[in-house]
Amino acid sequence: MSISGKAYIAGVYEHPTRKAPDKSVAQLHAESALGALRDCGLGIEDVDGYFCAGDAPGGLQMIEYLGLRIRHYDSTEAGGAAYPLDIGHAAQAIAAGKCNVALITLGGRPRSEGTATGTTPRIYNLASPDVQFEAPFGATVANLYAMSAARHMHEFGTTPEQLAWIKVAASHHAQHNPDAMLRDVVTVEDVVNAPMVADPLRRLDCCVISDGGGALVVTRPEIALSLGKPLVRVRGAAEAIKHSSGGDVDLVTSAAARSGPMAFQEAGVAPSDIDYASIYDSFTITALIQIEDLGFCHKGEGGRFVADGNLISGVGRLPFNTDGGGLCSNHPSNRGGMTKTIEAVRQLRGEANAAVQVSDCRLAVVNAIGGSALGNRHCSSTLILERE
Repeated sequence: MSISGKAYIAGVYEHPTRKAPDKSVAQLHAESALGALRDCGLGIEDVDGYFCAGDAPGGLQMIEYLGLRIRHYDSTEAGGAAYPLDIGHAAQAIAAGKCNVALITLGGRPRSEGTATGTTPRIYNLASPDVQFEAPFGATVANLYAMSAARHMHEFGTTPEQLAWIKVAASHHAQHNPDAMLRDVVTVEDVVNAPMVADPLRRLDCCVISDGGGALVVTRPEIALSLGKPLVRVRGAAEAIKHSSGGDVDLVTSAAARSGPMAFQEAGVAPSDIDYASIYDSFTITALIQIEDLGFCHKGEGGRFVADGNLISGVGRLPFNTDGGGLCSNHPSNRGGMTKTIEAVRQLRGEANAAVQVSDCRLAVVNAIGGSALGNRHCSSTLILERE
């Protein structure tokens, strides 16, 4: 069963804080939930489906904390990819009659808790079958992504300067976002001269660490039509998993190579039809590889595609992450799929900052990555959204 046109994103909210030492994680979820419901004119009593991921301090506990009376619940964990994935799952539930109003929340405090994201080993489950083989070698998020960047440079001649253009584009957008953590416009030279984190990735190739949260409200079409907000229809959604296949490792391809074509097929559109792209940007290489895998250019041509301002709104062919993205604005709970979806909805509604608003924005793609790294096990979730 296709979910195309079966659900609409009716409400969105991005928590404005980037540091929340005075708030609990549950508070961030709750304040974001109320913000998204206010955005579309609905109340807690209208929600009959709840969706969350591993950042929630207990899914059942959050249902109680929010005072929800629901008949459908989904706590699929997919890291930063969870929230676009949740929209696809919510659309499926709505199409099947399992719920009418789905609430999706995110919240976290990694900045207040002093998390050194990307530079320390992450072992979530000692019983996980990968731990005994990988943990002794000190794999971290940053060095795993750095391997993908190094391999891409080796295979295709991609340069640090080309990767830097992704950060430059994000900074051009972030200067117009009063909530962005990094609002200064940077140059290619600034990026390539920044301190090294994991060769070849430098400090400015890496995302910010921020507290905060966000929420989305997904509804049946007739409910969205009654709310008086600009209509944003879910036209296509897909998810895919990539792993190391018992040693058959491909460091330069993400799971978006599978989720992207499936979402475009369900939506009945092509990459060339897209007006705006929200692309997960935990690192510059993350965005570059997804751009290739989603079909905006051929594999290996991403460096040339992103160079010379091609991602800057009003300048390039593919305006991306017009809020500044994870590289400059916000990466709440170290999970970027929520904010990527929120900014895509803003663009389709015509509510993005006027300096970066894409003219007559009708079709947007959202892609998010969650898990260990591009070349290791991860999930990709892809959405095609349409202004009706």
